[in-house]
Amino acid sequence: MRTALVIGTGLIGTSAALALSQRGVTVHLSDHDPEQAVTAAALGAGTAEAPEGPVDLAIVAAPPAHVATVLADAMRRGVARGYLDVASVKGGPRRELEALGLDLSPYIGTHPMSGRERSGPLAATADLFEGRPWVLTPTRDTDTEVLNLALELVSHCRAVPVVMDADAHDRAVALVSHMPHLVSSMVAARLEHAEEAAVRLCGQGIRDVTRIAASDPRMWIDILSANPGPVADLLTDVAADLEETVQALRALQASDEAKRREGSSGIEDVLRRGNAGQVRVPGKHGSAPRAYEVVAVLIDDQPGQLARIFADAGRAGVNIEDVRIEHATGQQAGLVQLMVEPQAAPVLSAALRERGWAVRQ
Repeated sequence: MRTALVIGTGLIGTSAALALSQRGVTVHLSDHDPEQAVTAAALGAGTAEAPEGPVDLAIVAAPPAHVATVLADAMRRGVARGYLDVASVKGGPRRELEALGLDLSPYIGTHPMSGRERSGPLAATADLFEGRPWVLTPTRDTDTEVLNLALELVSHCRAVPVVMDADAHDRAVALVSHMPHLVSSMVAARLEHAEEAAVRLCGQGIRDVTRIAASDPRMWIDILSANPGPVADLLTDVAADLEETVQALRALQASDEAKRREGSSGIEDVLRRGNAGQVRVPGKHGSAPRAYEVVAVLIDDQPGQLARIFADAGRAGVNIEDVRIEHATGQQAGLVQLMVEPQAAPVLSAALRERGWAVRQ
């Protein structure tokens, strides 16, 4: 691939353009808002000038509701040898294109499984997709050349290609992305009118649960409008679990011992099923989940603290597998939780204490 046209310079489109530009591909940028394309170009994502002729690959990064229209226009104009989109829903856009009577051999639907709570070109980064799954949904009609161009794009973005059926993809993202976003939003909504004294008690747990609720509602309306059925089916199951959990909690309030035991059993059931589901979430680099030990360190909220901890861990020969930071309410301090291999935990704890860090048991 030597040339590409990115149509839609939001977070995903600009991030892909940045990655391609860094790999030496000449990238042209287009957007319904010309100023947004100019902004992406100023960030080094490519040029806002139109290509002089057909490019190798056109990447449509429009909202799901507009993907088919934008793709159809580009294909009729013959702007590229191959076409793909990066929308989070795959079955609907393809059926819309088929209904328009277009030859879909030069097209493949794709979906990079990556994003951020912020949107727009200013939130884009060239490494947004690194190590993340990038779903490809070829059909029997898809040209081999187009599939190869899509694989080349995924490689340039350092993502991991995953081939799926389009409708199977839509059911999968409903489960792992769309439904969890709505649940996160519903939990976060409980905080809107909560008492300030209660909100000040927020810790890492509520931050983890509500983090994705900060995303742009307009973007999510577009996404959910393109995949409402599978999401509604999943929420129906969640609602049934929620109703059973409410009944179990009410039973725990009963004076009758048998009802309390029944309530306790119901709560234990949902918690254990949660345990069983959580362990299936892939771990680091998509591998099987692993159990890490946590080394907790109290730090001051000052520049350079994290860099010092990582440097000291490196001197001790310990690799930090993951890290979380819990900020202390009302204090300029925080608790850094360093996840390491179990055998490395005592080594790291001893090394950090020796270097003056306040390691918590």
